[in-house]
Amino acid sequence: KYRELVETANSVILTWDTEGNITFVNDFAERFFGYAKEELLGRNVVGTIVPATESSGRDLAQLMRDIQKDPDRFRDNENENIARDGTRVWVRWANRAMRDHQGALTGILSVGNDITDRKKAEEALQLTRFTVDHVADAVYWMDAKSRIIDVNETACSMLGYTREELLNLTVLDIDPDFTAGRWAEAWETVKGKGKMTLETRHRTKDGRILPVEVMANYLSFGGREFDCAFARDITRRKRAEEELLKTQKLESLGILAGGIAHDFNNLLTVILGNISLARMRMKTGDPLAKLLGEAEKASFHAKDLTQQLLTFARGGAPVKKAVSVEGVIRDSAAFALRGSNIRSEFSFAENLWAVEIDEGQMVQVFNNILINACQAMPGGGSIRIDAENAAIEPGDGTFPGGGRYVKISIEDQGTGMTEEHLRKIFDPYFTTKQQGSGLGLAITHSIIKNHDGRITVRSALGRGTTFVIYLPASGKQRDKTGPDEKTCLEGSGKVLVMDDEEVVREIMGEILENLGYEVSFAPDGAAAIAQYREALASSRRFDVVIMDLTVPGGMGGKEAVQRLHDIDPRVKAIASSGYSHDPVMAGFREYGFSAAIAKPFNVAALSKTVHEVMTATQDLRR
Repeated sequence: KYRELVETANSVILTWDTEGNITFVNDFAERFFGYAKEELLGRNVVGTIVPATESSGRDLAQLMRDIQKDPDRFRDNENENIARDGTRVWVRWANRAMRDHQGALTGILSVGNDITDRKKAEEALQLTRFTVDHVADAVYWMDAKSRIIDVNETACSMLGYTREELLNLTVLDIDPDFTAGRWAEAWETVKGKGKMTLETRHRTKDGRILPVEVMANYLSFGGREFDCAFARDITRRKRAEEELLKTQKLESLGILAGGIAHDFNNLLTVILGNISLARMRMKTGDPLAKLLGEAEKASFHAKDLTQQLLTFARGGAPVKKAVSVEGVIRDSAAFALRGSNIRSEFSFAENLWAVEIDEGQMVQVFNNILINACQAMPGGGSIRIDAENAAIEPGDGTFPGGGRYVKISIEDQGTGMTEEHLRKIFDPYFTTKQQGSGLGLAITHSIIKNHDGRITVRSALGRGTTFVIYLPASGKQRDKTGPDEKTCLEGSGKVLVMDDEEVVREIMGEILENLGYEVSFAPDGAAAIAQYREALASSRRFDVVIMDLTVPGGMGGKEAVQRLHDIDPRVKAIASSGYSHDPVMAGFREYGFSAAIAKPFNVAALSKTVHEVMTATQDLRR
């Protein structure tokens, strides 16, 4: 009976002596390992059914001594074994020591059951768990009552909880947008459709709110229902979408600002033109001259404000000229600090080098910094502004190539900034103010960079903030022409004025005629070309053509000047525009113009530009 039980059992049964040699195997062992009984009997278990490579170094005698001392230690174990064809199989062994009448160990009885499928399932489960734990998305398993059944490691790290903590929470605890009613609706939707994608929010353990995109999937197995949800942190994507929206708004603002600037600068051109004409006709010492001078200065400040709007919205290449930065700084400080409880202190080096800058853009730089300084000193105080010459040696770390720079320091007595804020101060959209746009200092940095300069900042909480600006010194002589300049250069010759605004044509014509020129007018580029061609054919060519770059619905100066060069390679043209950020204004020679004058301008600026182009000995366009 015992023989029959052993031979018909669905388990491997074998015995082996104290040296590891197999002394008995049943029929199932023969089939399981793929050997005939005769092949197994007498062979050592090591190298036959126990992989030799995994048993190297095993002392069988020592193993038997250990079994002798503590048989129960080796009673049950699981091993990976090897069949005759090399197949690896897992067996759970029940081992019993065999002894003689004196109790001496004579061998081992081993009964084994095949657990290969179970081991493979466990390995697959472990692999699945490892994979799920390391995917980029947080994974949650939830039931119909919103209880969290299981989570992966990503969910734990994203929310800051341990797995045990999350298993004691519900969806309502981690998602502020979900109520019990909304969860019930979502569950029924997922159950009905099989899956659902939505955007919601998750609350971390420390209270932060993360925007997430969730893909929920309905699962049913083992008589239970689950919602397996994959949640992805979309903070960066949301930030990018917000920045794209801001950029689109800025682009729209740029279009609006450009139109406003064009029309506004045309009006200012008329205002300044009439003011300049009035001042020209006044007698020396007329008390009204001072009032008109203030009106003229205010008009130029209005021009600067328009330029700030354009730079804020769209940027643009600076239109530079060599000036002393002292006057720009003083005017900016007076404008920015007017009406505040802040006083300014100046220190300018003697023989301060000239800098080549776009005055409008640089006024915006100083205004941004000074206004921020005022806001940092609600209780009042002083702002110190120093400007000095700085000859920088190559390799000192400020500028790799070295050179001559004007160094401007602006120091306030405000609240200062933390190191974290200091690192982000020039980042677009970064602001610590509730109503701030976060663009002021970003634009300031961009302007300084476009001037081939450098701006740095140092600050500490409670100790104020200091901005340091380096601007390249100019080798050119300072342009001393300013808004208060009364000197006008008279001349003679034929001038063609092309502008779509009649009031602008009229004031420019009156100014030029007062200066001694013969003036003709054209409303657009096509009319200007026709008049120029006609004058050229009659041997009474125009000496200078002044052309507005932008003509709504018609040909502007940029296209017209190319046509004029085809007609007359010797043409001398001046670009005029209310869009001072237009690249043609910064690089007019590349587009075929001999000079450029930005609207609005006064009589002195117009007379100087026309006189220079009129008296030039050669074509200035190349």
